[in-house]
Amino acid sequence: MTPARQADVHRTAILAHLGAHGPASRADLARALDVSPALVTQLTRDLLADGLLEELEQASSNGGRPARMLGLVSQDLTAVGVKVAPDHVALVEVGIDGTVRRSGTSPFDAVSPLATSALVELVRTFVDAEGAGSILGVGVGLPGTVAERGIGIVDSTQLSWNQVPLGELLRRALDLPVVVENNVNALSVAEQLFGQGRSFRNVLVVTIGNGVGAGLVSDGAMVRGRAGGAGDLGHVPVREDGPLCQCGNRGCLEAIIGQAALVNDARSIRLVGADEGIDELRALADAGNADAREIFAHAGHQLGRALAGAVNLLDPEIVVLLGEGVEAWNHWASSFDRALRSALVPGKRGTPVVVERWQDDRWAQGAAALVLATPFDAQGVAGDQGRLVRERLVASIEAKP
Repeated sequence: MTPARQADVHRTAILAHLGAHGPASRADLARALDVSPALVTQLTRDLLADGLLEELEQASSNGGRPARMLGLVSQDLTAVGVKVAPDHVALVEVGIDGTVRRSGTSPFDAVSPLATSALVELVRTFVDAEGAGSILGVGVGLPGTVAERGIGIVDSTQLSWNQVPLGELLRRALDLPVVVENNVNALSVAEQLFGQGRSFRNVLVVTIGNGVGAGLVSDGAMVRGRAGGAGDLGHVPVREDGPLCQCGNRGCLEAIIGQAALVNDARSIRLVGADEGIDELRALADAGNADAREIFAHAGHQLGRALAGAVNLLDPEIVVLLGEGVEAWNHWASSFDRALRSALVPGKRGTPVVVERWQDDRWAQGAAALVLATPFDAQGVAGDQGRLVRERLVASIEAKP
């Protein structure tokens, strides 16, 4: 990266950090962005001269000279996030501070021949409802592999998509920057900006629901692997003669503890009917049914052992668990914790695991975070789309009277 582009990244990272986290001192900014205090002083001097920042009250001090706080001149900037599922699309508009301003959900048929055109129209309608003037860009999170976030060509077994050029289709229709990413990676970015991961440099985010996914933030950067497919925890083989997985292999973790697998286990013992699903199984467990509770407890045990392997290998500072499956977490928890702690090596048994309350639009908020995180993208993961987002960020603030 050239020195000029590096300076541009740091400049917009300061703006985005203040938008996401509120006013901060120069010393706070240097620590948060892992750059030298001298560089922060130089960049904030330029931003103040350009009218993008303002000096606020002094921070309290326990001794020494009080620090001056810096804040954004404008908080009106937003990003649109889109969560694509096989049967529905969730959309949100999120402020630069991470607050959801508006949201919507629409039915969607991912296997329809017209699926991509229908998705483009849903996103265009949502964007046009408020106008694109203050929108920095659109982030899309979906279950699948995206080799390059800034290009957005999608392969997804859950959606039955193969080499779908979603990023190009949306950019052409919206005339906005568009970044596309695996949905768990998108959630991990949101955790890094707004959630439990804010205070850590090494975070493992694990989702349980229809599938099992993982996103790893290592030393402050998302680990994507060779072609964007890192973190496929659901396809770790755990049972050689296990059930067939949708990926074509047998005994994957997802085929044993995914929601469809749990429902199939319940149907095999006639605990739920052919037209019933995970909600009915959870209701039985809540009511004290021993067989239903055992199904969830077995899933917790399997997840605990699999996650112990990931923690032993990756050494995160914290593990964040979320997804639709946590709605039944009280039935997973004890067997999960016993299996996890017993399989961790001694030095990692104290690794904290937090379970976040689940909300469906959290996936879409994670997709929006892909846009809001691009100013921190010193590695250029978002490619040319990241540059366009940064340009819109600076231009939008400069345009304010």
